[in-house]
Amino acid sequence: MATERDYYDILGVPRGAPDDEVKRAFRRLAQQWHPDVSTEAGADERFKEINEAYQVLSDPQRRQAYDLFGRAGVGGSGAEGYGPFGGFQGFGDLFDTFFGGAAPGATRRGRPPAGADLRYDLRLTFDEAIKGTDKEISFTALDRCGTCQGTGAEPGTSPVKCPQCNGTGELRQVRSTMLGQMVNVTACGRCRGQGQVIDTPCSTCRGDGRVERKQTLRVTVPAGIDEGHQIRLSGEGEAGPRGGPPGNLYVVAHVEAHPQLRRRDTELFFELPISISQAALGARVAVPTPDGDEFVDVRPGTQPGTEIRLRGRGVPHLRRSGQRGDLHVLVDVRVPSRLSARQRELLEEFAAEAGEVQQGSNGKEPSEGGARRRRKAGIRDRLKDAIS
Repeated sequence: MATERDYYDILGVPRGAPDDEVKRAFRRLAQQWHPDVSTEAGADERFKEINEAYQVLSDPQRRQAYDLFGRAGVGGSGAEGYGPFGGFQGFGDLFDTFFGGAAPGATRRGRPPAGADLRYDLRLTFDEAIKGTDKEISFTALDRCGTCQGTGAEPGTSPVKCPQCNGTGELRQVRSTMLGQMVNVTACGRCRGQGQVIDTPCSTCRGDGRVERKQTLRVTVPAGIDEGHQIRLSGEGEAGPRGGPPGNLYVVAHVEAHPQLRRRDTELFFELPISISQAALGARVAVPTPDGDEFVDVRPGTQPGTEIRLRGRGVPHLRRSGQRGDLHVLVDVRVPSRLSARQRELLEEFAAEAGEVQQGSNGKEPSEGGARRRRKAGIRDRLKDAIS
């Protein structure tokens, strides 16, 4: 039911407000009081009131008549001849006006649908992923028909206007509700929303505009690519039906693991096994890197878990040209699980020299035989010195 409130007061704008201000006020209030959104009592009547005011103030001629003669100048009701939603034909047109869609009644014939996106799983070695490479890939996909050039029509013929939707690509169904007439818009089932049908389909593709064809492409793999990374090749997917745009091709990388190096983003890790003597005395050992083996110095007295960082020997950054991560060498001191008699004797002597109390494998002091042999060796040395 229309009220006698001033239309400017209803929208909350001053007289003389520009059209864009009136439109913004209407959008804000309509979204707030729409019956499908607002749960407040009287939202339906409030929405009708807002819509009525907007239909008058958004029309320059009717707004001028309202400014001069009030409601009498617009027939006493701003919604006269428009139904409860004014100039809108249904929710579709209403939300088009809210969000800048097509004008009411405009043709919405759909374009030919785009082709499907494709995925290709590409296997790479560790070295290829680190340094980058070019790969040739082959796959079978729907490509544009060469006979009809993708139109789907037999050469010499053309698609014609769809008789069911009259070329609009959509069907409108009007129904009456308590709020007035509502228009339900759906895509035409005969032409699939394209507005055209093919009377004489192409004999090669049978009207689809596409045929299966083996395709071969060359893919440039950037240095530093990792497991699961995707390379998008725009327009290299399946062709769209009846001349529609092609989809994209996504090449997904799968990288083989390195037998010795572990990778975390742009950083590489290597566990360097060394002996007790190498850790104590120091050594020069070879370490694998993406560029080949490199020798590193293990300092005397190196402790287990020590990290030796080789800067710039890691993985190249994908988005920072010329920069690379580091290679982290983690020292792993290996303790021998089995010793020869001579090795045990030497270690026992080392322990004695260091003042450590040693026990044998049976939990007792070192064997008496070992100690006896050392005493005999000492006596022989002293005898040799005395004789000489």
